[in-house]
Amino acid sequence: MSDSTAAPRLSPLHEQHVALGAAFTDFGGWQMPVRYTSDLAEHHAVRTAAGIFDISHMAEIAVMGEGAGAYLDEALAGRLSALAVGKAKYSLVLDEHGGIVDDLIVYRMTDHEFLVVANASNRDAVVTALTARTADHAVAIDDRTDATALIAVQGPAARAVLEATPGFVAPELDELKYYAWTTGTFADGETSVEVLVARTGYTGEDGFELYLDHHHAAALWQALLAVGEPLGLQPCGLAARDTLRLEAGMPLYGHELGTSIQPVQAGLGKVVVTAKESFVGKSAIEAGPGDDAHVLVGLAAEGKRAARAGYAVMSGDEKVGEITSGALSPTLGHPIAMAFVHPAHAAVGTTLDLDVRGSRIPATVVSLPFYKREA
Repeated sequence: MSDSTAAPRLSPLHEQHVALGAAFTDFGGWQMPVRYTSDLAEHHAVRTAAGIFDISHMAEIAVMGEGAGAYLDEALAGRLSALAVGKAKYSLVLDEHGGIVDDLIVYRMTDHEFLVVANASNRDAVVTALTARTADHAVAIDDRTDATALIAVQGPAARAVLEATPGFVAPELDELKYYAWTTGTFADGETSVEVLVARTGYTGEDGFELYLDHHHAAALWQALLAVGEPLGLQPCGLAARDTLRLEAGMPLYGHELGTSIQPVQAGLGKVVVTAKESFVGKSAIEAGPGDDAHVLVGLAAEGKRAARAGYAVMSGDEKVGEITSGALSPTLGHPIAMAFVHPAHAAVGTTLDLDVRGSRIPATVVSLPFYKREA
């Protein structure tokens, strides 16, 4: 278990960030770069060219054994046994009350091995939940976080950056589908390092996430930056990652997701396969959260004043909801937010007010995502 009083953990790329002049923040128990130069410049780099992110704080947990697929069907919300080798799937860990313990990406590595990738702040909770659910299943759980580094390259030029990087080889990246993975290699000096190359991301852009042994992460990071600079690649911190994911309508644990929230409230009802015979939280999911349970919506406003997490959403003099994430959208040029509101006020086109430090800012309920890249 993690110690909340301990000093933040350092990424295997920490020295690289220091050399680049990054500003740091504590995130999920890790000291991670929040920005290098400008939040806006980093955000726009991802939308127009490419950004490189250190996301080594994410947790990587292997599930192994002949019963791994059936086990994950019961342990998680989705039907992972149907996932093909070489593919990935978004899923959820639920508790007995149907609340969200964490959201995950699950990769099928072989017939009998899966890789579960969880959020940094929920590493212990997910390992505990997965371990507790192994009863009657022939599986083993192996937390590989400490040995794994994770680098994301995101944006329209992401594939060009990877293909131009000396020493990096991955087969047919142009053919790799979204939420699929392949095995690549990287030559760190005389050592050939295996790299899991996944076409996944958290920005709303095309891109890749690269998993490799943490000892070789610095060499790959440096190689990517060196070749990517002429292509517009910039190192990006958590601030840009947050505005990018918000524009893309992607939830963040602790904001749009939590144990007090059922998937259907957060627009994730389709992630849960209720047709399965059993899974943790099934009874609560089938019962539902109640008719008055607040639901997640997108809100768009005019002007430049953005509502932040915790700000009230009003209808007349009545508080009908609360902002979970909000920002002045760098891409769209106007304020956007996600909020949980009473279902009576959740229809697209509904006009509400955002209480921004005592001022009322008119906003309209809109469909998510706010931004979607061109195919």
